[in-house]
Amino acid sequence: MTKPQARLSPLVRATRQLAKRVDALCFAPPTTHVYNPLVYARRAHEKFLDRYGQGRKEIVLLGMNPGPFGMAQTGVPFGDVLLVRDWLEIEAPVGRPEKPHPKRPVEGFDCQRSEVSGTRLWGWARERFSRPERFFERFFIVNYCPLVFMEESGRNRTPDKLPAAERAPLFSVCDDALRRFVSILEPQIVVGIGGFAERRAREVLADTGLEFGAVLHPSPASPKANRGWAKQAEADLEKLGVL
Repeated sequence: MTKPQARLSPLVRATRQLAKRVDALCFAPPTTHVYNPLVYARRAHEKFLDRYGQGRKEIVLLGMNPGPFGMAQTGVPFGDVLLVRDWLEIEAPVGRPEKPHPKRPVEGFDCQRSEVSGTRLWGWARERFSRPERFFERFFIVNYCPLVFMEESGRNRTPDKLPAAERAPLFSVCDDALRRFVSILEPQIVVGIGGFAERRAREVLADTGLEFGAVLHPSPASPKANRGWAKQAEADLEKLGVL
């Protein structure tokens, strides 16, 4: 049963508005498939927001956009299935994108593939804080862009690689959402997970008086991240005075 609008949390209302706005955008080849997990995985995503997104957060960690085996499957940022289900204790039925890519099916919590970035990030949080409640006392994680972009081959296409004519309207919508998320969460610092997210945060939130920083992105495409991401992320956060 859908909650009445008046009973929705501010984060859920902001996310539903974001989902509608990005759904109205158009993308052309080489982008052939676009997934919006805020729509088809809404139940899991809103469970995550309602359980862990309440109250002020000292630190917002900002990702780029969902991965095909993470948030695209579970609705949770960096949402590796095993860690979302077994550590965050989030699970819900997940629907399907309107136009699924045959090489990138959405299987929800039945997905057998691991999201390496999510395994590293949430694995670090579990190791460092033991219980999710301890992590979320100070931290929250959001993605700058909620959409997954794929080419005909199934190759992932990140938002920064879109042509300018598509990037500008998308970034405008995502900028508005980021400002709203920050106004709700009231953090002291926004930490980009990777350089792209840090640059967007600094540009979009330049007039807010917030502090900014970055940690290494946990992607397996990064040789540096493959040499012990958690240790390097800890060092980045220590330099920012967060840990």
